[in-house]
Amino acid sequence: MQELVTYERKNLNIIEAGVEHSEMSLMDKLGILADSAKYDVACTSSGVERKGNGKDMGNCIKGGICHSFSADGRCISLLKILQTNECIYDCKYCINRRSNDVPRATFSPEEVCTLTMEFYRRNYIEGLFLSSGIVHSPTYTMELIYRTIYLLRKKYRFNGYIHVKAIPGADPELIRLTGFLADRMSVNLELPTAEGLKELAPNKHRRTILTPMRQIQNGITANKDEVVVYRNAPRFVSGGQSTQMIIGATPESDFQIINVAESLYQKFDLKRVFYSAFVKVNEDKALPALPGGPPLLREHRLYQADWLLRFYGFKASELLDEKRPFFNVMLDPKEDWAVRHLEVFPIEINRAPYEMLLRIPGVGVRSAQRIMMARRTANLTFRDLKKIGVVLKRALYFITCNGRMMYPTKLEEDYIVRNLTTDKDRIKFGSDGMTYKQMSLFDNGSFNAEPSQRTLLSSVGGQL
Repeated sequence: MQELVTYERKNLNIIEAGVEHSEMSLMDKLGILADSAKYDVACTSSGVERKGNGKDMGNCIKGGICHSFSADGRCISLLKILQTNECIYDCKYCINRRSNDVPRATFSPEEVCTLTMEFYRRNYIEGLFLSSGIVHSPTYTMELIYRTIYLLRKKYRFNGYIHVKAIPGADPELIRLTGFLADRMSVNLELPTAEGLKELAPNKHRRTILTPMRQIQNGITANKDEVVVYRNAPRFVSGGQSTQMIIGATPESDFQIINVAESLYQKFDLKRVFYSAFVKVNEDKALPALPGGPPLLREHRLYQADWLLRFYGFKASELLDEKRPFFNVMLDPKEDWAVRHLEVFPIEINRAPYEMLLRIPGVGVRSAQRIMMARRTANLTFRDLKKIGVVLKRALYFITCNGRMMYPTKLEEDYIVRNLTTDKDRIKFGSDGMTYKQMSLFDNGSFNAEPSQRTLLSSVGGQL
């Protein structure tokens, strides 16, 4: 870490000289810069497990950070702020763009440290998420962030979780040094395609964004080898890196977006790709009107598809194609895939390989693992599947247990879609999840038909 100290001493005077100290109070700055950070969603589980060492303050819990839950059910949060909302860029979708007349503020490194430590002592937070607008230049901004994190780690001895943004276009040496202090770093892709970036963020370039992303990936890989050889070697971005894409500001299809995400996972070893539904905060003719508000359901479907890419063995080309470029808003992506591939169903729970279990709607990663373990000693029944955690109201159309389906359902796309999307025609379950609804004289087997008025009168008169 000697090189960190050397760089710190060399550049301390430059950083301090450039920070403007205004008369604005710390709480006023916090109000402005916390509100400005709310559109940056690229923060979540840390993927880091670092226990307290007895001399520094705090630790880092692997279970999750910020809007997430740990393994024991705790909700863990962090201080999410911008270093500054001053910006030299004029991105059309951004509230902090240069041309907007909004209140501006800048935290000094000491102020961020003070807020973090005081909030931590009060048990409000367990870590810090620090992003920033671009003030003066990318290198200056990255230097300001580095100074802040260095003070927090070295002067204030903060040992908790820290997630910071790597600024595209900044000095690579600053990004490298910051990586030895942060648990996670992220570089926002901003928009899914280079064409969209050129249209709405003309000051930003795809190559400039991908360059620090590649640097962080290479640094993580090299550091893993160093840690194997030297156990006390400093860790470089031990929680991995992530990125964010804005959804709905430009006309890319879901097919294009998940292909970009798949490529990022494969080429840059990202931990997460975050999808942020476009919120129209500026009036600009280049921005879509969004009469229905932010595309939140579309964002939700993309997150579900992203989960399938990362944990369920799906490929982007299996979920969508050029003929079907958008997800079905009525079905989640796995259900949509299943009803379009009924030739592989029903799947026998007691014999199917793990990879096929993961493709059954209602069967998650944990329940698939439990099925694999449980069936070593017994043939599973539908009651067993319910106890294991399988969501039978979705899975029952696609599985058999010991060669039998749960109910005599049809393996037809229209029938299954109707039952998955509507409550009226759906198969009803009792409190134990294992029975049909109570049958009456007027049921026809599919629970669709309502008795006519004439039939009801005939029944009352005993004429059936």
